[in-house]
Amino acid sequence: MILRRVMLVTAMLLPQSVFAQTLALGDLPTAIKPAEGLAVYLEARGSGAQIYTCAKNDAGTWTWTFKAPEAVLVDPKEKPLGKHYAGPTWEGLDGSKVVGSAKANAPSPENSIPWLLLDIKSREGTGDFAKAQAILRVTTKGGVAPSGGCDAAHIGTEQRVPYTATYLFLK
Repeated sequence: MILRRVMLVTAMLLPQSVFAQTLALGDLPTAIKPAEGLAVYLEARGSGAQIYTCAKNDAGTWTWTFKAPEAVLVDPKEKPLGKHYAGPTWEGLDGSKVVGSAKANAPSPENSIPWLLLDIKSREGTGDFAKAQAILRVTTKGGVAPSGGCDAAHIGTEQRVPYTATYLFLK
């Protein structure tokens, strides 16, 4: 019992990217498990903001609407890899670029933005990111839309909500 608590506390203190390395694809929620045969070949930690805009939804209610992510990407040793932005797009320092499309999601155990499985819609270049057949967004922290403050007086206002996530590139 004591060993289990020590392991749990140690896991909570480890950097997020270390946790992702120990996250086996078989341990993922069923909804976002990738196709059989795909394996992780690249891990990137994203740190930045989820950007929301105040607007009315289809029901006429004021709400924070997701606009885009904006994050820097680093490898598990904190070496810069590139950036993540609207599309959603992952652009590498090596010139490669992929645009994804959400295929499935699962709630985050951290009450953060959901974990995602994304298919690749398009790719450019021949670098690391361009090899991806799919991308997983896991171990998310933060990024959830604000719960209030969106009304007629704030129409078009943007809110940048800090988040981190681990992106697992699969091929």
